[in-house]
Amino acid sequence: MKHRGRHRRRRRGRVLRGTLAGTALALTAAATLISASQATVAGAPGALKPVSASAGAGRLPLAEHRVPGRWLDRLASKMGRPVGADTVLDSADHTLRDADGCPAAEKHTLPVEPAATRAYCFGGAGTRGWRPGAVTTSGDADDDGHWGRDRVILSGWTRGGAEGGSLDGPDPERGLAKVAFVDANDPARLRYTWALLAVPVDGGRDYRGLVSPLSGMVWYQDKLLVTTREGDRDALYVYDMDRIQRATVDSAAVGRVRGGWSAHGYRYVLPAVASYALPGGDDVPHPAAISLDRSTSPDSLVASEWVPADGDRHTRLWRYALSRDPARSGLLATNSSGRADPVEAYETKAADVRGVLSYRSGWYLDRAAGTPDGHGTLWRQDTKGARAAKCATDETRHCWSGRSGSLSYWEETGELWSQSGRMLFALPLASVDRALERSADR
Repeated sequence: MKHRGRHRRRRRGRVLRGTLAGTALALTAAATLISASQATVAGAPGALKPVSASAGAGRLPLAEHRVPGRWLDRLASKMGRPVGADTVLDSADHTLRDADGCPAAEKHTLPVEPAATRAYCFGGAGTRGWRPGAVTTSGDADDDGHWGRDRVILSGWTRGGAEGGSLDGPDPERGLAKVAFVDANDPARLRYTWALLAVPVDGGRDYRGLVSPLSGMVWYQDKLLVTTREGDRDALYVYDMDRIQRATVDSAAVGRVRGGWSAHGYRYVLPAVASYALPGGDDVPHPAAISLDRSTSPDSLVASEWVPADGDRHTRLWRYALSRDPARSGLLATNSSGRADPVEAYETKAADVRGVLSYRSGWYLDRAAGTPDGHGTLWRQDTKGARAAKCATDETRHCWSGRSGSLSYWEETGELWSQSGRMLFALPLASVDRALERSADR
């Protein structure tokens, strides 16, 4: 697929941003006041500490492994010609409910300060028994905000585990992973359908489900990169958004079955086209959250690890350059040996980080709530210090979403997207920065 001209449709983005102020007022009431149990102000993590990306704590090389083209071609010859994201969107058969129609308990998880300007919820069908874990958009895929003719949001889910995620870290229970393809062309009516993530096996004669929790996801150009905890060394799997296969049998099985191909009851399946493996060793950190940063040159992928709140070490952050080679669209920049090395690395005292975003000079870290019904904290850090919005009269910093999730910045509209439980929401990144400035003045 040809990537659309950059820096187009700006006027449309400005019109959309102009509608946000009015809807913010309606959603402020949806985010209820924080309970008294959260009155304790979270300790500020201080400034980011730069560390060497080539040695010690900051070194995290990722070895690229491509799925052989003949495997993918063999799979396509059996399953039929691959389709693109537009075909999947044309099949959208579910509707996200606007915040007004969402349960009060779900809306309680929305950010308090700053408030969401747009919010929607997934229904129980298709999400019961599944845990949300990652968000990315066509604003990541192309800086004009569209993929072809469409505005798209992708929401990643994993089968098994408590809804909203475990307070003890990413859920270790192994389960299938799927992605909701959300047609976001009409902000008043978001529609979606599901596709299963898979890995080719047996030389491309079959596939199995991606058996791993999804905690991070980035759609860049024609590739979808997702975090994985499968095995000891896999860090990321890569999917091609122009190589989506149709399932032909409706059953709970995954892979080749009698009469055709099944994807756990879903109509579409994405077979992985590559992966990035971690180096060996007993204490190798594992990226848990990722996002795209378009403010760097070249564009870059940032990642954070997960360290528990009571952990005895600091959380590490990494930045990887994305390839400028058209033949390697959507992949990380690698050296002659096929290894992607970080170009920057930091340590932060923030723990239990569930989402990471870097834009210009700031790093935004989504720190989980300390209680099941509480709210988290969104910190903005740089090498000079850290800030978080304050809310309520007791000056608490527990103002962010209740069930922390990944962060994705839609540059064309200026919106920050995330997900809290079944709630998918957005707000201007500028409103986050304004809230931080107001807090600093208090």
